[in-house]
Order: sequence, then structure tokens, then C-alpha cells
Amino acid sequence: MPITAHHPEPGIAVVTVDAPPVNALTVQGWFDLADAITAAGRDPGTHVVVLRAEGRGFNAGVDIKEIQRDEAYSALIGANHGCAAAFSAVYDCAVPVIAAVQGFCLGGGIGLVGNADVVVAAEDATFGLPEVDRGALGAATHLARLVPQHLMRALYYTAATIDAHQLHHHGSVYRVVPRAELDEAALAVARQIAAKDTRVIRAAKQAINGIDTQPVHRSYRFEQGFTFELNLAGVSDAAREEFIKNGKGN
Repeated sequence: MPITAHHPEPGIAVVTVDAPPVNALTVQGWFDLADAITAAGRDPGTHVVVLRAEGRGFNAGVDIKEIQRDEAYSALIGANHGCAAAFSAVYDCAVPVIAAVQGFCLGGGIGLVGNADVVVAAEDATFGLPEVDRGALGAATHLARLVPQHLMRALYYTAATIDAHQLHHHGSVYRVVPRAELDEAALAVARQIAAKDTRVIRAAKQAINGIDTQPVHRSYRFEQGFTFELNLAGVSDAAREEFIKNGKGN
């Protein structure tokens, strides 16, 4: 199963993504991830959720090969809806979500991390949006929650990456630790939150979301509209084919 959930300690739910080789999720994978996070938050016994991944990297976005195999647009539409559902599940989760990030965090991974409440990262973690190189747009909404406005624009236009230490400097990554210590570092933060009165923490999550200045659901869907335009124009398909031809696709 690419998405699993368990409770290693009282009050702590851990949702794990394990979709080799690079944790690029299929349409169903994105919806499964959304369901797992939502279910964890609805469980009254859950006080906090840790979102983590197995393998070389945290997340490489959507399964581009799945989209290219579809002669129509159903896989593309499904991926867009699936990503929106997963990002929303993190943001709307009834309890805080801690993202534990190792290796690459690209595309959809930025959507997950940008909507998380706390980010803990391994020293080897890198973050970026290669969307413009794939003929797509999206998740600038979430990258803008991790870095200042002008840096976000530079990273977006160039498809460059930024490392965990740089994000720690900007305050969006809470802790940077050696990779071998990542899970324990995330659990350490989770324990602090889980020890609080969950009624207060759940209310705090709603309150913080309520005063958020960025309408994350609406702005992300706005971005996706331009992705559909690029697909209809044939730009995205050519970019994805080039990506797969060069052996970079999942």
C-alpha cells in the first residue's frame, strides 16, 4: 500500500507515503493520502498527525507517466483534483499536521508541506517547483507560504530548488536534523503537541486557519486553470513527453 497510517504512541498518528521509486503519486494515491489524513484528524484519539515518507525523497509530485498514458484528460483532471484534495486535507485536518521531509520535495510535495502546520526537515532535504519545466503551473500558493514573495517568484520561474537550511533561515522549517534523526525529531514535536488538551489544540487549528490571510483552496484552484489552458494548447503534453524521453519520469 502506498499510503499507510498507524499510531506509534498515544495521541500521535503517523501517515506514511511509500510509492517507489520516487513517491510520485497516482491519481488514486493522492485521494488515498487525503482520506488517510482526514480520517486521522477525525479520530478523537488523534491529537497530532505526522506526515512522512519512505525512500530517497519525500514526494516528487504526480505520476507523469500515468497522465501521458491517458489519451483524454481524465488522468490530468484526476491528478489536479487529487492534489487539491490532499493539500486541503493537510490544511483542514482537525489537528496539527507535522511534515517530516527528507531528500527531494517537489511539485505536489510543496503543496503538502506548504499547507502543513510544522515542518521538520533532514539536512539533505531540498524543495522546489519544477512545474514550468513540465508545461504546468501550480503550488505557487504553497511555496509562497515557505519563502518571501520575490524569492518565491525567482524559484518558480527558474524551477530552482532551495535547501532545508535556507528554509530554516526563513522560519518555515522548524528544525533541521541529520536524516537518521528525522523521524524522532518529528515525533518529539508531536509529543509536545499531543500532551496538550486536544480540545484546545483543535480549536487553535480552526482559529489559526480562520485568520489566515491566504485563501489556499481558492488560489490553488485558480493556478490550476492555467495548467488546463496549457494542456489544451498542447504545451504541457510536449513538455511531459520530453521529460519522460529523458528518463526523468517516474
